[in-house]
Amino acid sequence: MPIRKLTSCVSEVKGKKLCAKRRNKRGRGSGSRGGCVKLAGTVMHGKLEDGKRVVKGMRSFEEIPHTGRNGWLNLLKFWRENRFQQLHKHMERTFNTLGPIYREKLGTLSSVNIMLPSDVSELFKSEGLHPQRMTLQPWATHREIRNHSKGIFLKNGEEWRADRLQLNKEVMMSAAVKRFLPLLDEVAKDFFQMLQTRMEKEGRGEKGKCVLTIDPSPDLFRFALEASCHVLYGERIGLFSSSPSLESQKFIWAVERMLTTTPPLLYLPPRLLLRMGAPLWTQHATAWDHIFSHAEARIQRGYQRLSTSLDRASPAGTAGSQYTGVLGQLMEKGQLSLDLIKANITELMAGGVDTTAVPLQFALFELGRNPEVQESVRQQVRVSWAQAGGDPHKALQGAPLLKGTIKEVLRLYPVGITVQRYPVRDIVLQNYHIPAGTLVQACIYPMGRSEKVFEDPLRFDPSRWSREEGQRVEAAGFRSLAFGFGARQCVGRRIAESEMQLFLMHILLSFHLSVPSSEDLNTTVTLILQPETPPRITFSKL
Repeated sequence: MPIRKLTSCVSEVKGKKLCAKRRNKRGRGSGSRGGCVKLAGTVMHGKLEDGKRVVKGMRSFEEIPHTGRNGWLNLLKFWRENRFQQLHKHMERTFNTLGPIYREKLGTLSSVNIMLPSDVSELFKSEGLHPQRMTLQPWATHREIRNHSKGIFLKNGEEWRADRLQLNKEVMMSAAVKRFLPLLDEVAKDFFQMLQTRMEKEGRGEKGKCVLTIDPSPDLFRFALEASCHVLYGERIGLFSSSPSLESQKFIWAVERMLTTTPPLLYLPPRLLLRMGAPLWTQHATAWDHIFSHAEARIQRGYQRLSTSLDRASPAGTAGSQYTGVLGQLMEKGQLSLDLIKANITELMAGGVDTTAVPLQFALFELGRNPEVQESVRQQVRVSWAQAGGDPHKALQGAPLLKGTIKEVLRLYPVGITVQRYPVRDIVLQNYHIPAGTLVQACIYPMGRSEKVFEDPLRFDPSRWSREEGQRVEAAGFRSLAFGFGARQCVGRRIAESEMQLFLMHILLSFHLSVPSSEDLNTTVTLILQPETPPRITFSKL
């Protein structure tokens, strides 16, 4: 790949200091094993050798340790050994073997993988004004062949930035969070009521001391979909009733099928599979078709409600003094076309079910097998809830251990196991030259479980995040990356964080959690990390 000439953005004095640091580090050895941390930075001074800009003592891109040069043989090995489902473990083993940076080529996809916060920090410094992550080509191909507009998840450049700024106002800004928090709180309270009713019918023990042991995952998926619909469309869909909608259950199944079929399609040309009529592609496209059909029906209903509301001359942003949801807000303001609103609402819906329901499975499990942690979080929640007077925003602000619990769950069980960027300029990671435009993946599953990054990494300790806030930890902001970073972080982050914290708050206020087995959970990767078998949880009425 041709290397663009880079213009220094620092003074000559800083440049000399940087070069001096590099000379000092040369004597520390250039081996890549054992996790030795070496130079990370931007290539700013150097000379051209064989057409490439190098820094004295820096090693070439080709010298980065790798898992094999033939991408197709590597892909075949992945399929034979079922590594796609254990990709997180493969990454962890590879870092232990090759050190904190390695190259991997799978089919048509090549990447550099890193895991240390200092390297991740350097990567994000070079992401540019329009950060770009790996395009999920199967998703993009589906939009193209069905003539659907693309949402911000699949866009790049100025077009992405313009749409993202509009969406941020409705889902990321603090004013927006305060508007949708009561809706999420309402759904969380209703889930608690549903669970209590079920306990009275199915629980064991005397009245008032009932216990209920269940696999809560189906209920958690319904909770996540109900909460997402309430925030995005401003309406409830009744998933906690005795006979929930079959259509909504089909939507959940479609999302699961879409996630399962995505990873194998990342390494093969989707249009070739389309022409071949490959069953894998057919399943993937059919799943997306159902997701779009479900979202289209909800959006049409939302549009009709908004039209009726405007006919009645309601104040802007309200429908009879009621929050109209993200969809209503976007339609009223009219900054995005209806096609773009549909595209982004559909992406938010598809990305807002499994990505909150699955972490809640892990959260219930970890709190259940760590009773002392559970009690400390509960005590803080009780005090905060009593002082908040029913205000969910105040209740969450007064219970930082709830946020710490979510961060700790996502440290050990990140929904997505990597965060990707393409640096816009040449950088140096672990003393290796990384050309601009290279796909670099920050591998956050191995990072979250590494002794080089976290003290006692396998211990579930939500309070570690409160302690870190009072300490100066190197690259601390790059140790928690489950929602990504910066301008391209997860656009649904505030919804997901609030949804999970409110859910746990109401559960802990009313139930004690325990687990029949405290053995570690086996995990697998579809497009997201999830338990191979959902954990069973015992709920005991407090």
